[in-house]
Amino acid sequence: MPLGVLTMSPMTASTERPSLSSPSSLSATPRTTPSRKHQHFATDRGALYDVLDAALLCHVGLVLDGSPVVLPTAYGREGDTLYLHGSTGSANIRAAAEGAQLCVAVSILDGIVYARSLNDHSMTYRSAVIHGRATLVTGDERKIRALRVLSEHLSPGSWDYARTPNRRELAATHVLAIDLGEASVKIRAGHPPVGDADRDATTTWAGLLPVHTTFGSPVTADYVPADVAVPEHVSARVTGRTVRPPSR
Repeated sequence: MPLGVLTMSPMTASTERPSLSSPSSLSATPRTTPSRKHQHFATDRGALYDVLDAALLCHVGLVLDGSPVVLPTAYGREGDTLYLHGSTGSANIRAAAEGAQLCVAVSILDGIVYARSLNDHSMTYRSAVIHGRATLVTGDERKIRALRVLSEHLSPGSWDYARTPNRRELAATHVLAIDLGEASVKIRAGHPPVGDADRDATTTWAGLLPVHTTFGSPVTADYVPADVAVPEHVSARVTGRTVRPPSR
C-alpha cells in the first residue's frame, strides 16, 4: 500500500496552530512539511478534498496504553471537517474522544510502476495524512448530521432509504470531528524514470500497470424476499461510481 512510501518529518506532538498562506493552501507545520520527494507533495487544499472524496477507507493511528494502534475505518468529509464514528465501548474511540493525538491516513493505489531497474520500481497513488485531536460531536441533531455525512460518503442514497439510527443506537455511538487544518497530500503519477545506467537497456520493458477499483454486482441478503428489488442508489454505483486513477 502507498502508506509505506509516505515520507514525512518525524511525527511529534505539536500544539501550534497550522499556518495557512491562503484559504486554499495546505497547512505548513513540522509534521506536514516534506523531508524529501518534494515534487510529489501537493500544496492546494483542493487536492486534499479530492483524495478524501475519492477514497472510502482511512486508517486512524494513535497511542493507546503506550502502544501504537492503527485501525481501518469509514469516514465522511464536510467542508474542512472529517467525521469518524464508533462504539462508546471502544477503548480507541474513547481515547480519541478524550483528546489523544491522532494521525489519519487515506490512500488510493492507482498502479504499479515497472522500471528498467528494480531500484526505480514504484507505485502511482494518491494519499493524504491528517494530524490533530478529535472533538466529540454532541447533541442528537449534530450527531445525526455527521452520521448522515458518513453514510452518504460510503453508501450514498442509503440515508433516505434505510432506517435511521434510533435513540438507543445514537446513545451507543460516539461521533468524532477532526479539523483538516493540519494535513498533507502526496501524489505520485507518471511513467517510471530511467537513469543513465538503464537508458541503453532497450530489451527491458518499462511502464505502468494500472489498478482500478470497481463495484461488482449487488448480492441480495438471503433474508430479503425475492420480490424486493435492489434499490437504484445501489445498482447505479456499479456503472456510475468507479474509483479510477486521475488523468495524467
